[in-house]
Amino acid sequence: MKIPEQIINQLKENFNTDISEFEASHTQTVPVSVRLNPLKPACGFEFGESVPWTSNAFYLPERPIFTNDPLFHAGCYYVQEASSMFVELAFTQTVDTSKKLIVLDACAAPGGKSTLLASLLNEKSLLVSNEVISTRVPVLTHNMAKWGSLNSMVTNSDPKDFSRLPNFFDVMVVDAPCSGSGLFRKQEDAIEHWSEENVNHCNLRQQRILADLLPALKEDGVLIYSTCSYSMEENENMCDYLCEHFPLESIQLKTQAEWGITETHSTKHKAHGYRFFPHLTQGEGFFLACFKKKSIEEVNPNRNQHKLFKKISADENDSLKKLINTDNLDFVTFYDDICGFNKSVTYEVNKVTSALKIKKLPFHIGQLKGKDFVPHPYLAYQNIISNAVIKSDVDASTALQYLRKQPFTLPDSSNGFSLLTYKNFNLGWMKNLGNRINNYYPADWRILKEIF
Repeated sequence: MKIPEQIINQLKENFNTDISEFEASHTQTVPVSVRLNPLKPACGFEFGESVPWTSNAFYLPERPIFTNDPLFHAGCYYVQEASSMFVELAFTQTVDTSKKLIVLDACAAPGGKSTLLASLLNEKSLLVSNEVISTRVPVLTHNMAKWGSLNSMVTNSDPKDFSRLPNFFDVMVVDAPCSGSGLFRKQEDAIEHWSEENVNHCNLRQQRILADLLPALKEDGVLIYSTCSYSMEENENMCDYLCEHFPLESIQLKTQAEWGITETHSTKHKAHGYRFFPHLTQGEGFFLACFKKKSIEEVNPNRNQHKLFKKISADENDSLKKLINTDNLDFVTFYDDICGFNKSVTYEVNKVTSALKIKKLPFHIGQLKGKDFVPHPYLAYQNIISNAVIKSDVDASTALQYLRKQPFTLPDSSNGFSLLTYKNFNLGWMKNLGNRINNYYPADWRILKEIF
């Protein structure tokens, strides 16, 4: 692997990097790490060491075939690069997680940081996971649905659209689109696409994203900015840009020396940054910096709001009580789906829905079709399902047949809708018609290949 000379020179001159060790690390095996879901913590693989800067996360001694593990499809854990989990430490050291928080993950796909943030928030809080690129939204929505939290929604809006939500968010996490040099070891083809021109292009794009988003951050709100780039133009220089053009002050984090994280400071404003190098930490290249907003801009209130919600009918309400636990929840009809959210965030969900393009509300329940209530695929992963709902626990082979949408039989299954489970973790819905079983696992989620 030939790392671009421009990166080598910058690391050597500005960070006194041991280039021989840095280059040697790029020939080593990429570490594999998983983060357990606190709502359903299970993983069928042997754990190695824990990831020190986050909770419920572990390295694996080798990379298994996750596709063949039904627990992966049940949302019991997320396969995430270890360095990027540093967002948890940044979050917990800069905000009070016991309070109600409204949080934005601005560049959220495929969902690693969003699933992490959702696990850190209490039930009174709300996470908005936004992805501007439409083709990346389905994987984000799927991953957030599998995670099963009741406090997150997914949007597909341009950063400029957040001007409709002035002074709204307590925390913004911006894992900005970047040149990707920190992932050279993991994605060798990233070297072919790397250039100084692209670094400068990413720098300008990052500036535009942040300028569009920051008016939506409250006074005393926290910005967590990160990239997977080694270039100063996208990291320390961006910190100077933020301090220069916005009412932001840098926040220093507490780390442990044995973690191998490199604390840096920007040239002009001495803003604190945190770099991960693969020869010093057990993870890929990563950069993170935190800021507090000192004041807010004067903005005009948004008077052009509209509501897409309507209250559910009496018949729909009766159907819900047989299917889910309804305490402390609000229910509405959103297009064709009955959806819901915690009553503590009803106002905020309405505000977000009025301002942005919604792809997923905190939870989708299903549709009343005639006398039948057809449960939504997302509902299978939620912990609000009534104990009265019938479940069929199956072995791994049958679970994989279900996930591939292949024919399978369940001799003792009751007629009607029920949940298919593996090791008592929900995989999805099915309907027994007596002579056959209809598989309600979404076709675009199915496992496409036989992998051994």
